[in-house]
Amino acid sequence: MIARYTLPEMGAVWTEEARMQAWLEVELAAVRAWNRLGKVPDEAVREIEQKAAFDVARVAEIEQTTNHDVIAFLTNVAEHVGPASKWVHYGMTSSDMLDTGLALQVRRAGAIIERDLVALGTVLKRRAFEFQDTVQVGRTHGVHAEPITFGMKLGLWAFEVRRHLDRVRRAVAEAAVGKLSGAVGAYNAIDPRVEEMVCEELGIGYEPISNQVVQRDRHAALLCCLANVGATVEKMTLEIRHLQRTEVREAEEPFGKGQKGSSAMPHKRNPILCERMAGCARVLRGNAMVALENVALWHERDISHSSAERIVIPDSFILLDYMLQKTTGIIEGLAVDARRMRANLSLSHRLVF
Repeated sequence: MIARYTLPEMGAVWTEEARMQAWLEVELAAVRAWNRLGKVPDEAVREIEQKAAFDVARVAEIEQTTNHDVIAFLTNVAEHVGPASKWVHYGMTSSDMLDTGLALQVRRAGAIIERDLVALGTVLKRRAFEFQDTVQVGRTHGVHAEPITFGMKLGLWAFEVRRHLDRVRRAVAEAAVGKLSGAVGAYNAIDPRVEEMVCEELGIGYEPISNQVVQRDRHAALLCCLANVGATVEKMTLEIRHLQRTEVREAEEPFGKGQKGSSAMPHKRNPILCERMAGCARVLRGNAMVALENVALWHERDISHSSAERIVIPDSFILLDYMLQKTTGIIEGLAVDARRMRANLSLSHRLVF
């Protein structure tokens, strides 16, 4: 994701450094699991834990030769560890590390999204009570219908955000799943107990049956869930845009001191933040479509999903984090004109009652 829409905390979850750190956590947990099963000597475990490290630049350098990022990473770890590195990645295949590491990143990113949703829901609830008696005209088909209150509109949004919080929690838990079942998922070179112990230590679930990868229906459901949250953000901010139209002017997004509306028309106060949310929501929906395309892989796996996921999973989390925090600020600073709402209610000359 471009820096413009990347907030520091979420961005840090998806750096190359963070990605490889998650890989290392998986590898170290596997070494400890093999040790508990009596395969890896205690001394080797201590040496690996003390020396295991990586350098992102060095991994990239090695990958220029190997053309394989996992082998490049493991080669760099071995450079730090020495002879005991023979126990690192023992019995595993690349996807054991990749998918389980991704699960850790998904869990961490999901926690940030959950916090964002709680913050947005809290602001919506507070402002709903603030405007519970502020009457405005309700509109259907864009036409005056019956009176409502602005608090009712905000309350409706608050409950929708609450539903999304529940959905995100379920979707993250379903996608934050690892696997250490080896090549084609048949446990030919790895004890199933290693998988169970590693995932338990890391605080994630594991596939009851996998092939060489965690099944991508999980990730497709996650990105569809994130896109759904984005659709609600667009729904709310689209409504604000309509209410900010010159002939309506019932509510306006915050307009900061020194902010400019137009290079040619300085009198304008445009709903640019709300419009930005609409554009971002479109990207989320596009990413969800890519995730759906990733579900169907050849036989026990191919890697056609990999190149796409490196883009759409981080970008969806980063973009939604940005959208939720911006929308919370919009709702927090929303300027509401109760007098204009009453004036608009009277435009139908008492046909609305």
